[in-house]
Amino acid sequence: MSDQLKSEAEEIDPQGPIVVEGVDEEPIEANRRLFSGRGYLVVAALSAIYAFFHVAALNGMSIEAWTGISIPFLPTFPMETWNFRIVHVAGALILGFTLYSARAFLDEGQGGRALRHPLDLLTLVLILPALYSIYIAFDIAAQISSGVMWNGMSPEFKTLEIYHYGLPLIVATAAGIVIGWVRGRERGQVAIADLLLSLCAISVAVYLITMYGTLMRNSTGTPFAPIGISLAAVAGTALIMEMTRRVAGLALIVIAGIFLVYVFVGDLLPGFLNAPNIQWTRFFSQVYTDAGILGPTTAVSSTYIILFIIFAAFLQASKVGDYFVNFAFAAAGRARGGPAKVSIFASGLMGMINGTSAGNVVATGSLTIPLMKKVGYHKKTAGAVEAAASTGGQIMPPIMGAGAFIMAEITGIPYTDIAIAAIIPAILYFVSIYFMVDFEAAKLGMRGMREDELPKFRDMVRRIFLFLPIVILIVALFMGYSVIRAGTLATAAAAVVSWLTPYRMGIRSIARAFELAGIMSIQIIAVCACAGIIVGVISLTGVGARFSSVLLNLADASQLLALFFAMCISILLGMGMPTTAAYAVAASVVAPGLVQLGIPQLTAHFFVFYFAVVSAITPPVALASYAAAGISGANPMETSVASFKIGISAFIVPFMFFYNGAILMDGTWVEVIRAGATAIFGVYLLSSGVQGWFAGTMVAWFMRLGLILAALCMISGGLITDLVGIGLTVLLYFVQRQFSPAADAQIAVRGSD
Repeated sequence: MSDQLKSEAEEIDPQGPIVVEGVDEEPIEANRRLFSGRGYLVVAALSAIYAFFHVAALNGMSIEAWTGISIPFLPTFPMETWNFRIVHVAGALILGFTLYSARAFLDEGQGGRALRHPLDLLTLVLILPALYSIYIAFDIAAQISSGVMWNGMSPEFKTLEIYHYGLPLIVATAAGIVIGWVRGRERGQVAIADLLLSLCAISVAVYLITMYGTLMRNSTGTPFAPIGISLAAVAGTALIMEMTRRVAGLALIVIAGIFLVYVFVGDLLPGFLNAPNIQWTRFFSQVYTDAGILGPTTAVSSTYIILFIIFAAFLQASKVGDYFVNFAFAAAGRARGGPAKVSIFASGLMGMINGTSAGNVVATGSLTIPLMKKVGYHKKTAGAVEAAASTGGQIMPPIMGAGAFIMAEITGIPYTDIAIAAIIPAILYFVSIYFMVDFEAAKLGMRGMREDELPKFRDMVRRIFLFLPIVILIVALFMGYSVIRAGTLATAAAAVVSWLTPYRMGIRSIARAFELAGIMSIQIIAVCACAGIIVGVISLTGVGARFSSVLLNLADASQLLALFFAMCISILLGMGMPTTAAYAVAASVVAPGLVQLGIPQLTAHFFVFYFAVVSAITPPVALASYAAAGISGANPMETSVASFKIGISAFIVPFMFFYNGAILMDGTWVEVIRAGATAIFGVYLLSSGVQGWFAGTMVAWFMRLGLILAALCMISGGLITDLVGIGLTVLLYFVQRQFSPAADAQIAVRGSD
């Protein structure tokens, strides 16, 4: 896919006026199936129904409430919480196995025809035990509804659950996963093995909904839990991990696998890693509850994240994303190094909504990266700017790529408090990137883009009403509406404002938006469920508490050392993972230890969240940087190093939270304003020092060191340090103006790349 994007991007001609189109198009992954005809209609309907189900459930809609007609088997709303989350995960698995193959398609004809391979016949045979397990799950539900008291310890019931339900389910699940790896199919066909896995997902959901609807829910994690719950959880865990591998790669799977192994070998490990001996039945009977998979990560994905994915899909269907990028070009394209500054604004806006750094790089970078190269940026710098800007969208309020909602769920802190606290850190991050690219453009002597190369600003202003859905979202949230109600209103507003554009949303467009939302949600739901496995291991083994004790011991020597250690662990846990999963895992492992150090809960979680986000541009595993390198044609590792340099302020700002709470709006207005102003000046000096550009000219190496020292003084937030920073800056300015020390030769060489 990256080669295709690269070739398409190189065709852009900046000599003509730029009119952005296609930013809203969904990229097609290498293992994504492409259907046509009736197959497409069926899959589109499933996807749209799945997305609309969440809107209905979250807003309490039901056909019976509206019409007074009761239709059997349709869910009534509001649904019981656990049942809703189980259906949420199962639906994503079914849709995911339908849309995503176990391996990439090398060409359109990869794989064989139906029933022409022995593995296809074997898979068809294995569908029978999967169907049988579904039958048994419904039979158990029927027995319980008829008044049978289910006893998890009864030999009769154990036999039914082990040999008639659990064993067929486990065999079918394992075989489906293995055959899916081995047996390829054509891109427009659903593999029989994936149909088998979808049936297994249904079986898991039916059984767990049945059992959790009885007193058996209270027995999870105890010897009295029915063995069937453990067996269903084993199959469900395997299905979630396989789906995550297909849509998000191996990084999260490897980490989850390590944690799962730890459950069963923790009693053999020394020191703080030592854990109690946990029986597999006890662990799996509890991991598929709100202590694990159905816990905070799935709670957020089933409510806030899916709702804002639907919102983003409506914005895509109404072509608002194209307008965002065109507006950014019209507003910032004339500045020197214009495309890089456009990338900052456009990627920040888009990344705030779509919730994935790498996905945002692909969406906007295919346009901005080649334009940056054409105006003079080195290819690695062009990719690095896009990666850093797209990553910054995850920390930009009010949506913050859904991170704010996960933080609110985990901490219990009101969402509005989190969104307000994120304002200054987000400003610091984007201001820093702006200075970095501006100084790079100054060193290279770049021009801005010509008037005839850009969309007309006055035309963009006439359509500024397209920002109305986001404005409505913000206003509704701060008026006290629930996040669900505010998100629903904003989604409706996106459809309404489209009627003032050529892309009016009718029934067909709305159905297409729901279809897009269902497809877009698969990755994040699978990732959140997989992160829930890790969260479950942490809570059930107590490793999080033991990690907290390690941080406390480090803090006895140095609090700064403890924070540095927490930073490293947060980045390490986040490497190769989407933001939401990275934060959820780091919040379970690192944040409790920081709170025990005496750090306020909001500060501790923001500290962890920032480093989980910037793991996307941190070498050696930097997903956003790698995606950008695929478009720019640069070396991925060089691009990730350049991204790290451009986003350097994001590695310093979290330490500011600890030393100066006013950065998170914790203080009087005078303290907050002074902290924000001095920190902005500090990141300006930091950018000057890193880039070697100050007072309109390149500077010597010792001047760069002085600028970085002055920046750290300004960023620290104390009155004395602010005065020292200002004094040092004045001194450096005087030295540069009076003596003009020879510029660092390395800067000049790099500037000519």
